[in-house]
Amino acid sequence: MHTNPGSLSPSENYEQALLRAAHLFGIELDYWDIWGNHHVAPPEGIAAVLESMGIAAGSIQGLDQAVEQRLWEQWSKPVPTTLVCSINDGHIGVRVPEQSAGKVKLEVHWEDGETQRASLDLDDGEKTGRARLRDRDFVARRLKLPFNARLGYHQLRITVEGAKPAVARWIVCPDRAYFPDHLAGNGRAGGIFVSLFGLRSGRNWGCGDFTDLCRFIDWAAKDLGVSFVGLNPLHAIPNRQPYNTSPYLPACSFYKNSIYLDIEYIEDFRTSSLAQAIVASAAVQEAIKRLRDSEYVEYEQIQKLKIRVLKVLFRAFLQQNYRKDSARAKEFKRYVDAEGELLHDFAVYCALDESIHRAHPDIFLWKDWPAGCRDPHSRAARTFARKHWRSVLFYKYIQWQLDLQLGAAHRYAQQAGLPVGLYHDLALATDRFGADLWAHRRFYVAGCRVGAPPDDFSPNGQDWSFPPPASAEHYRDGYRLFAESIRKNARHGGALRIDHVMRFFHLFWIPDELDAKRGIYVRDRHEDLIRILALESVRNQFMIVGEDLGTVADDIRQTLARFGILSYRLFYFERRPDGSFKWPGEYSEQSLVSASTHDLPTLAGFWVNRDIEARRAAGMFSDDAGYHAQIADRMREKQKILDVLAMTGFLPAHPPRWAADVPELTGDLHYAIVGFLASTPSALMLLSEEDLMKQMDQQNLPGTTEQYPNWRHKTRFTVEELSGGEAAGYSLMYRDWLLRTGRGNDAPAHIK
Repeated sequence: MHTNPGSLSPSENYEQALLRAAHLFGIELDYWDIWGNHHVAPPEGIAAVLESMGIAAGSIQGLDQAVEQRLWEQWSKPVPTTLVCSINDGHIGVRVPEQSAGKVKLEVHWEDGETQRASLDLDDGEKTGRARLRDRDFVARRLKLPFNARLGYHQLRITVEGAKPAVARWIVCPDRAYFPDHLAGNGRAGGIFVSLFGLRSGRNWGCGDFTDLCRFIDWAAKDLGVSFVGLNPLHAIPNRQPYNTSPYLPACSFYKNSIYLDIEYIEDFRTSSLAQAIVASAAVQEAIKRLRDSEYVEYEQIQKLKIRVLKVLFRAFLQQNYRKDSARAKEFKRYVDAEGELLHDFAVYCALDESIHRAHPDIFLWKDWPAGCRDPHSRAARTFARKHWRSVLFYKYIQWQLDLQLGAAHRYAQQAGLPVGLYHDLALATDRFGADLWAHRRFYVAGCRVGAPPDDFSPNGQDWSFPPPASAEHYRDGYRLFAESIRKNARHGGALRIDHVMRFFHLFWIPDELDAKRGIYVRDRHEDLIRILALESVRNQFMIVGEDLGTVADDIRQTLARFGILSYRLFYFERRPDGSFKWPGEYSEQSLVSASTHDLPTLAGFWVNRDIEARRAAGMFSDDAGYHAQIADRMREKQKILDVLAMTGFLPAHPPRWAADVPELTGDLHYAIVGFLASTPSALMLLSEEDLMKQMDQQNLPGTTEQYPNWRHKTRFTVEELSGGEAAGYSLMYRDWLLRTGRGNDAPAHIK
């Protein structure tokens, strides 16, 4: 039987108090890096993390009081504020004063509105723990439920004789995430990834939009025979260059970026002669052509142009539909009502940002707004929202249109014969100056930022400069925001990639006064989070891929596997202990395999050292020695690739191939690498459009901003060119490997 350490006597010294608090509040005291080095959390770092949680960590008394209060919250109520469990458990845990006896009354309000009541005998429950707090003894008991639980979000009311009722948000979850029947057993599938913003076409306004995506889907279905199309995160971002264009640093993680809208597809465009005249004007057509022909995506100019026309469309919608309460108006109102406060806060933020920046062009961040507007619940913010209701409604209208067009694209993919449809991506970070922090500040911790420990990729560690989530607040709130983030980003898709899936277990916190090398891991309630993830996955029928690159403990991967979450395996990183590349059969079946990511060189770029040259041009080498060392290392890595491809039969073994004799990614080498990946037992294979079409430049060069055109690279071919010429050869190569390895999708394409 477990005795909680918080029920012990007061700490004898500061170190004991600090370690006890660290244990209770989820601070990991040490970790091992990828080189096998042991790192111990420094006391000043532990104290700084505790202070960021609101704990007075400067004294024994402050630490002990925080520990005692947390334990009292856990033990003084029969059930916690939030209770997450498996649908197959059949039991419920309660904590009661030890002298308690008699009946426990249960009242469950199921999410469908039904209410169910039952009575349990405390003495029938197995004792699972005890604690002594404030001179009172408590015992934990495990009681068998007299009815079957149901998947979903419910309310549980428990009354112990002689005590006040306790109410909990009861979340009942499956034990595994969704996995489609057609991939069960030995089934495997292939997909193609594209950075939507970079899609080129003869009709878009300078960046890819949802109509371009549908044309891309046509090609993916007919010419490739893939089962899904992968996309970059579609989150709303400020679209300001060069610092605010990363889809992995969203202003809002719940809503989408308006640049992906096809303006001319919106129904209001077809009925607005004014909008049509504006778009047809010589000035706008010239601007569109300039943006379409530009080498890189010009976010700010595209955003400005699209918002201008969207405002005309919105005014037409108000006049022709909203005020007349038409069928479309009712559809819009249903969308707004369903999105509720989450959408309202985002729309108010957007309207405020636009209004304040128009009046003060040098103000870009909400922390520089007038004091009264920095709080979404302030009188000033509420007054603004009422006074500028049209502007607020405009930003809701944009999200409605985005939801309509994205939903149509996913349905189009399924109708085209792609059984999985769209594969979405949920970013880890959120911009500390964005809408999420403005609207939901209590769910983030001040005083620390998130990063990563030192590794081969970043020897000095990584500082991602965004705040960690406030785990305790999410728990107290019943994980509502977390569930919404999963639900909204997986909507209109058949798979969801979780960026840095280790976030559910722990994150590397860096106190403001320390550098990344002295960061500390802080645990989260991973079992709760992953169960809710599985619940959303099963209910909405989308697969989960967890990006588990970097420093990952074995138990994390074991837990992910237990819940049916696919691992993320990259060709560059799958090595044996001696540094040689793994053979295809050594890859995990329960995984997605790919060649590279947005942060790493493309296959073609890797072979010509494009990433190394880009870092040199950006001034990232302190001297020539570092540059030449990386060139030499790259030569050795290329040789290892040639070796494994030869040993596994994907390249001829004789005559020997030497890296120096293969200066570029040749046709047979390209074919061999794609075949190698397709031949792994991994459930999913995802090949990026850049790697398929032998593009040189990666989308993001970590550690740079203005020195490199991050997130701005366009596709090598337009969507109109994909089915012919040189592009067709690459398509046939990939399709051949998908069919040969059983990953091909032969479902007839039903293209509208």
